Amino acid sequence: MIKSPQLLAELAERYERETLKGMTYEEALQRFAALWAEALALGVDASDDWLADLEPDLAIARALNALPPAT
Repeated sequence: MIKSPQLLAELAERYERETLKGMTYEEALQRFAALWAEALALGVDASDDWLADLEPDLAIARALNALPPAT
């Protein structure tokens, strides 16, 4: 488990650079369109209250990190 936010940010930046380097605008647009189509196929609606969907995950994260429950 990575405990340092700075190390996690560096890892994420390195991953993005290595995975996306050389990608053209057209390829990036195709990737976005594919992800959007997948979201629609899964029934994701951008107007849904996505923050409410995160509440159970956030509660577990707070418990695992010994933080108090949300008020």
